[in-house]
Amino acid sequence: MHILHFYKNTLPETMGGIEQFIDQIARGTTELGVKNTVLSLSKQPGSSIPTKGYELCTVKRNFEIASNGFSWQAINMYKKLVSQADLIHYHFPWPFADLVHQIVSPQIPSVLTYHSDIVRQQLLLKLYRPIKTRFLNSVDHIVATSPNYLQSSAVLRSFNYKTSVIPIGINHDIYATPNLDRVSFLKEQYGKRFFLFLGAFRYYKGLEFILESADQVNYPIVIAGSGPLDEKLKAIAQHKKLKNIFFTGITSDQNKCALLEACYGLIFPSHLRSEAFGISLLEGAMFSKPLISCEIGTGTSYVNIHNETGLVIPPSNSEALANAMSWLWMHPNDALQMGQKARQRYEMLFTAKKMSQSYFDLYSNLINTYKK
Repeated sequence: MHILHFYKNTLPETMGGIEQFIDQIARGTTELGVKNTVLSLSKQPGSSIPTKGYELCTVKRNFEIASNGFSWQAINMYKKLVSQADLIHYHFPWPFADLVHQIVSPQIPSVLTYHSDIVRQQLLLKLYRPIKTRFLNSVDHIVATSPNYLQSSAVLRSFNYKTSVIPIGINHDIYATPNLDRVSFLKEQYGKRFFLFLGAFRYYKGLEFILESADQVNYPIVIAGSGPLDEKLKAIAQHKKLKNIFFTGITSDQNKCALLEACYGLIFPSHLRSEAFGISLLEGAMFSKPLISCEIGTGTSYVNIHNETGLVIPPSNSEALANAMSWLWMHPNDALQMGQKARQRYEMLFTAKKMSQSYFDLYSNLINTYKK
């Protein structure tokens, strides 16, 4: 069974949630005997890059419109790889993939993982909607990453007849074992107890509400990552003279695991539906940490269950975030139990093994049905 994944970005060039998802599923299904090829765009493409059990092919990104990469070389490479594949796995949204699919009209089955509605580019969405609708009609099967998103997305509800739910999973075994000396150093540097944000600095992540809440509490808050809002956020923190905010910048895998091990709880204040699931939430759960997230009608509230694995608060509300941190800080036994329940929920629903087996079964069914 040969699967072709097609998406605009990939590891290690970019570190977004969809890129991590593709890496996890390609690794996981490779262990089940699947041959995986990932076709993606890059600033510095290589013809064929072997990586972690699957093949990564990159072509030059010619230009971008509203964060959507386009590549003329990708069309020919796509045709070539489609001729060698048994099934195409798309990752939505990426309008260029819609166009390529309709230009080439591949004669093999296709599955699409629906990661997010298009939230921000409403003007462009009006122009794109006919292409999107045709594309979604043409794929054989759609996967939502949580029952919450399936229920709350008007787009997905209209394709309910061919949509199933497979939650995102991550593999604990591929994460570095936290270095205990490093964990001790982090606690000395930031405090024996500190809250952690981990992720890209994007418009929907709600990082401004962390800075506003830091004005209301004195607890140490470590912000690990980088992105388009990097300079703006640091300027705000400096202007407010926030002594309890610590920016670490982009962090290595080893240091990320040490931070997850050392932290008291994970903050995930994404406030817009562009945040469809939240890999960092899963990582916090995997490390047995109590979670704080916002109710935005997406998979974040499927990972984090209010008053069970952590606290779910209203979005865009710095006071609610400050109150949630204060409650966890003042109730360490409850926070510990929430972290343990978060780990149990991860093991029950969100392992890469469970996700990979579900996709393997789906691939097999679609390919077998297509051959009949």
